[in-house]
Amino acid sequence: MNFENMFDYNVDQYTIVSHVLTLGYAVMAAGLVYFLLTRNSSDRRYQLASTLSAVVMISAFFELWVLSQRWSEAFDWNGSAWVQSDTLFTNGYRYMNWSIDVPVLLIQLLVVLGITGRAFHRTWVLFVAGGLAMIYTGYAGQFYEVERSAPFWIWGLVSTAFFVLLLVLVARTIFGNLSRLPASARPIAKGVWWLVLVSWMLYPGAYLMPAMWDSADGVVARQITYTVADITSKVVYGVLLGIIARKVSVDEGYAPAAEEDVARPRGGLTSTA
Repeated sequence: MNFENMFDYNVDQYTIVSHVLTLGYAVMAAGLVYFLLTRNSSDRRYQLASTLSAVVMISAFFELWVLSQRWSEAFDWNGSAWVQSDTLFTNGYRYMNWSIDVPVLLIQLLVVLGITGRAFHRTWVLFVAGGLAMIYTGYAGQFYEVERSAPFWIWGLVSTAFFVLLLVLVARTIFGNLSRLPASARPIAKGVWWLVLVSWMLYPGAYLMPAMWDSADGVVARQITYTVADITSKVVYGVLLGIIARKVSVDEGYAPAAEEDVARPRGGLTSTA
């Protein structure tokens, strides 16, 4: 059982969580529209990255929508506070969603960097195996977060080991293939690394929230942390990869991307006499 079910909530605490979850699935819906509309602005070989971003948006939208509904069902208003109903809230839906999204997000990186052949398949296998191991060991640990017994810490440490492994693989993949990118895209690729590092670090913080802030306010902080991490690691990440794909497409002479790049304003305001 998750520690969200251990507390009563005042109006502000309950409402903030409800609104944050709603914001999360609304952003995913907006991201879906964006990735579908911008898909053709890069060369065909890189359009798969935008398609995969759309898949991530659909998956995350339904997960956050279900969480929002579950939050609404898990508590009843008794006239002075929101108290536990007969339905339990669970963060397990997040782990199921991550088991879809993490492999897909990492495959996008390989597509945009132009990695193909045996290197693609070898890295893809490591990404998928490491990602699923990280997610499912964390999923096992969260069942023990209320009592914070030994399995909570053991599974958390195992998950963290795979987490560090994945970060190392992502860093090696990005910095080892910067030379494949045009100069204009390299700073953005480095930005993707920093985004992954910072946004992914939010997840273990949320996992440990029951130990760090065991209260209703800790629940609010946890749901904000999870949702911010989802938005940055999925939507912002996908936008940055799309920009890289367009810059590479321009460098390779893809006409729509080149025309879009020329049409984009380059400086400040212009005036006509």
